[in-house]
Formats: sequence, structure tokens, C-alpha cells
Amino acid sequence: MSKAFTSEETPDAPELVRPRAPLPAGVPNYVTPRGLEQLRAELAALSAAPSSGERIASLTERRAELEARIASAQVVAPPPPEARAAVRFGAVVTVTGGDGERRYQIVGVDEADPALGRIPFTSPLARVLVGHAPGDQVRVRAPRGDEMLEILAVDYEG
Repeated sequence: MSKAFTSEETPDAPELVRPRAPLPAGVPNYVTPRGLEQLRAELAALSAAPSSGERIASLTERRAELEARIASAQVVAPPPPEARAAVRFGAVVTVTGGDGERRYQIVGVDEADPALGRIPFTSPLARVLVGHAPGDQVRVRAPRGDEMLEILAVDYEG
């Protein structure tokens, strides 16, 4: 459509906030300490943002959702040094497989970001890795077929 047929005074479409991934029923809302801080920072930013018109409902809903997630959050601290050999929540796991070496961190649902290698603890890959240690091989079911991964290293941040 030509710009000539649009009104310069028409307000931009309301900014929609992406909804959070739901937690499966009965699953605790585990978060890393960093994840809880991210939720709190997002809530603070949302509370400070000016809102008007159609955005009010969306922002109010988002604030309520964040407040509920923060209230239900169960912070999982890194395990003690003697238990850090195995993959647990919060672990940064280095694996090798058919696609080469990859790193994943097992995190809460709210802090998951596959593009950064942060996978939720509820994901099939995380569930397969948990409990294993360097040198172990695990079978991962993927859309393109099963893949064998070898765990090379397990580390914990913080």
C-alpha cells in the first residue's frame, strides 16, 4: 500500500509482548540465580515503561505473569564441588556428535534461549543429559534421526 493512503497520525500498532512458555502441569519453576535476576529486571523495566491505550492490557497481563513466575520461582544453586562431575540443573555441558562440538546450559523455562545454547530442563535433550558425566555417551532422538552424543565436559557458572 502506498504511504499516500495511510494516515501519518495513525498510532503505531500496539507493541505485543511475547508470551512465556508454559510450565508443564506439576513441574516446579526452577530457575538459576541469573534467571531470577533476569525476571526481576524484566518486571522492573515493564513497571517503569509508560503505557497507554491498547498497550495497558497487554502490559498489565505481562506484569501479572512475571509476578506469578517470580513468586513460584525455585532458585537452584550450583551443586557442591564434589557433585559437579555429573550433569545437573544449571550445568554447562560440552558434547560432541555428528555436528561437531556443542555447548548447552540447562536452565529454567523462562531463561531458555536455544540460539545461545540455553535449553530448558524440560526439553528432551536436557532430560537425556541429566545424571551423566564426561565420557558418557547418550542417545538423543532428533527429527532427523537418533544421534549419539559424547559428553566431553561439565561445568557450572557461579
